[in-house]
Amino acid sequence: MKALPSSQKRSSFCLYIISLCFVVVVVLLYSEDFTCLLRQSLLKLQADLPEDSEHQLTLIAEEKDLEVPFAVRRSDKRCDLFGGRWTYEKETRPHYQEEECPYIQPQLTCQAHGRPDTEYQHWRWQPHDCDLPNFNATFMLEKLRGKRMMFVGDSLNRGQFVSLEFKATVEFYWAPFLVESNSDNAIVHRVKDRIVRTGSINKHARHWKGSDIIVFNTYLWWMTGQKMRILRGPFDGEMRNITEMVTEDAYRLALTRMMRWVEQNMDPHKSRVFFTSMSPCHERSVEWGGAVGGNCYGETMPIENPQYWGICSSRSIMRVVGSVFSRRKAAFPVTVLNITQLSNYRKDAHTSIYKKQWSKPTPEQIADPKTYADCVHWCLPGLQDTWNELLYAKLFFP
Repeated sequence: MKALPSSQKRSSFCLYIISLCFVVVVVLLYSEDFTCLLRQSLLKLQADLPEDSEHQLTLIAEEKDLEVPFAVRRSDKRCDLFGGRWTYEKETRPHYQEEECPYIQPQLTCQAHGRPDTEYQHWRWQPHDCDLPNFNATFMLEKLRGKRMMFVGDSLNRGQFVSLEFKATVEFYWAPFLVESNSDNAIVHRVKDRIVRTGSINKHARHWKGSDIIVFNTYLWWMTGQKMRILRGPFDGEMRNITEMVTEDAYRLALTRMMRWVEQNMDPHKSRVFFTSMSPCHERSVEWGGAVGGNCYGETMPIENPQYWGICSSRSIMRVVGSVFSRRKAAFPVTVLNITQLSNYRKDAHTSIYKKQWSKPTPEQIADPKTYADCVHWCLPGLQDTWNELLYAKLFFP
């Protein structure tokens, strides 16, 4: 696996500590971009959750009587950091400029690819009943000096990884299903014909050993709109023993296997594990009152309806996340970063057409730009910087 170095932070998130030290950032695997596969048919898989149950995921955190590694002080447990609103901050956002951070992939550099507006960079997340602690890069540098932090998952987790750089070993590991799959090659894989081995995690997990902090995510690659294909044997030439399983059941097995590995290989007194919830997409503007046939293309403002819940955010998957990580007697408590609802509001923050394209748009697409807009991934600087502010808060002030 090839490792790519990172750089120093210059400001709160990027190139901030150039005068102090060099940065070692290891990127283990790279991934191919892809667009959202969810369509309206997935609504049939979803059922309503109890009121505020999305925000109840914030309660899935450390046990009160456990000394939390890296914590500086306890926060007010009554405050839900994930329930709030977006406020426009012209002077204090963004924390860094796109051109100051050369390690942002060209799939995320929206200004360099012609995006005409910058408003999406200036929104700050404001919880209803408290404030997020100010992100302090120097403080984080000192707290994590000599430690190993790893982001494990798909390209959305990679975006969060790129947003965070400082003098500690920070790595990104490509594993879109966490368990072994036929999409483990970060460049060569079939988007639609996905097969997983739900019980086989060691192929990937052997590379995670020794991490002090791991941030997992897995979601979008599961949502093909069809049942998941499960391989009961090895990935060899024949692969005869393949069955189908309801997506939620397969997803639960994968998370359970991940949880078992964490409990067997990490020390809750010395290390921390986080799980980032679903990253939403915005492919149908009619969902937020926009024009028929539109999507995130041309959107410059967040959604104001606090109850908005888009089609890319599966409530049934949220229930699986809640049930797996809410086990109070688990040997290793996992902190859920519930970024789903707050990201749901940000229809303005996607890369849209302003990114390096994997294939050149056709004349027909250029004539109608929304047809090739990426409404899954996010511009940097932007929304995913907020995800790291939340990670910072939960890591040091749980």
